[in-house]
Amino acid sequence: MNEREAAGIRSGERFVPREELLGQAARATRALASLGVGEGDSVALLLRNDIAFFEASYALAALGAYAVPVNWHFQGDEIAHVLSNSGACVLVVHADLLPVARNVLPPGVEVVVVSTPEEIAAAYGLEAEVCSVPRGERDWDTWVTAHEPWDRPRKASLASMIYTSGTTGRPKGVRRSPFGAEHAESVRETTGRVLGLRPGVRTVVCGPLYHSAPNAHGLAAGLLGGHVVLTPRFDPEGLLRFIEMHRITNLLMVPTMFVRLLALPEEVRAAFDTSSLEHVVHAAAPCPPDVKRAMIDWWGPVICEFYGATESGPVTFCTSQEALERPGTVGRPIAGACVRILDENGSPVPPGVAGEVYVGLSGYPDFTYHGQDEQREEIEVEGLITCGDIGYLDSDGYLFLCDRRSDMVISGGVNVYPAEIEATIHTLPGVVDVAVFGIPDDEFGEVLAAVVQPAPEAVLTPQDVREHVRAHLASYKVPRHVELHDTLPREDSGKIFKRELRAPFWDKTGREI
Repeated sequence: MNEREAAGIRSGERFVPREELLGQAARATRALASLGVGEGDSVALLLRNDIAFFEASYALAALGAYAVPVNWHFQGDEIAHVLSNSGACVLVVHADLLPVARNVLPPGVEVVVVSTPEEIAAAYGLEAEVCSVPRGERDWDTWVTAHEPWDRPRKASLASMIYTSGTTGRPKGVRRSPFGAEHAESVRETTGRVLGLRPGVRTVVCGPLYHSAPNAHGLAAGLLGGHVVLTPRFDPEGLLRFIEMHRITNLLMVPTMFVRLLALPEEVRAAFDTSSLEHVVHAAAPCPPDVKRAMIDWWGPVICEFYGATESGPVTFCTSQEALERPGTVGRPIAGACVRILDENGSPVPPGVAGEVYVGLSGYPDFTYHGQDEQREEIEVEGLITCGDIGYLDSDGYLFLCDRRSDMVISGGVNVYPAEIEATIHTLPGVVDVAVFGIPDDEFGEVLAAVVQPAPEAVLTPQDVREHVRAHLASYKVPRHVELHDTLPREDSGKIFKRELRAPFWDKTGREI
C-alpha cells in the first residue's frame, strides 16, 4: 500500500502513519501526565487543523481527561472565558495564536506551543517569524518526543468538551460522561450508519476541528485506520483535487460547501473524478432542496444528512432517496433515538403540526453544561432535550424543521448568537440601541445584519460598527449588512420587533417572511 492509501494523517506535504501517530500520542500522554493532568481534567487546544490536534486528543483520552478545542477565531475575552470556565490546567497552542492567548491566560495554566506548519501559514498569509516556537517556551514536538510512551492502563474514553454558545451568547462547555461498553451499540449506529465510518475509510476533514461534528468524525476516522487528509481551510477546487488524488470515500460537510462547489465552472467540476465517494453526510444548517438535488445529480445517491446537536449527538438520518421523495426533511430517528414535537405547554402535537423539537438518544453518554447544571435542566422534558428548533413530524415520522425558537443565526454551518454581538455594539460610543438578526444568503444560508439606532448627536457609519465588532469578536460575527435608523420598532414591553426589521430583507429574496 502506498503512502496515499496508507492509514495515517496527512497535512500539506507531511504524512504520519497511524502507528507513528499513536506512538507519539502515547508519549504525549506521559508528557501531559508529567504536568499533573489526570482523570477528569481539562486541557485546552487552541489549534487549527493540524496533526498535533490528533496527538493531543488521543493522548488526553488515555488519561480520561477532556480535550477542550477552542475556536481559534476567538479574541482575547472569548478565549479567556473558555480557559477559565473549563478549568483548563494546560493550553496547547499554535505559535501564531500564542500572543493573544498569553494576554488572557489564567494563573497556573501551563503552556505548550506547536509550531505553525507551512501549509497553515500559507493558507492564512502568516509570516514565518510568528510561526516558530518562541525561545523559552515548551516546543510540543521536542517536549513530547523526550518522553517514553505511556504504558499504564487507559482510562474510560471521553469525548472532547465542545463549547457551544447559549441563548445569551456566552459559550457553554458540553461535558459528556465517559464512553463505556454500554454505549457500544449507540456508537456503532452513529459512527457507522450516520457518519459512514469504517476501517480503512479515506476522508478529508473539511471543517474546523473545534466544531463537534468534524471533531468526532476526524478523530474516529483516524482511530479506525483511515487515511485522513487535513485542510487548513475549505477550498472547493482543492477538495475535488483531494478526492481524486486520495480516492476519498467519505466526507462530512455543511451546505455552504455544497454551494461553493456548485459555483465552480462546469469545466472545473468535470475535470475531477469523484467516483470513489461512498458516503457524504452533511448537517449543521438547513440545505435548500435544489442544492441537495444538484449535488445528488453530480455525485450520485451518496449524499446523506443528519440532524442533531453537540448536546444530543445525531438523532435523525436521511438518505438521498428520502431527500428526493420528501424535499426538506432531515430524516427519521435513528435506532435508539426519540424525537417528539411539543407545544408551549409541553404536550405532544399531532403529525403535521409545528412545535418545539425535543430529542434523545438512548445508550449515548449523557451530558451537562460544565459548571452550569441548571442550564442543562432548563432544556429537558422527560429525559429529552431541546436546542430551540421548531419543526414537525409528518405521518411517516420524518422530521421537518421550519423555524428556531431563539434568534440564533446559522451562517455557513456556524451557530451565531445575536445577543453577544448586540452587547458588543452597545459598547460603541454613540449607540442608543441595536438589533442583530439573520437575513437570507444564497451561499451561507444566512448572514448577519445589524440595525443600529445612534444618539442624535452621534456621528456613526456602518463601517464604524463593523470595525468595532471586528476588534472585539471573531470575524464571522461581524454583521455583513449594517443600517442606521432613527428609531427601532418596539413592543409595549420595550422588546424590539425584529420581525419588522427582518421583513424587508426577506421580501427582497422572494422568500416567505
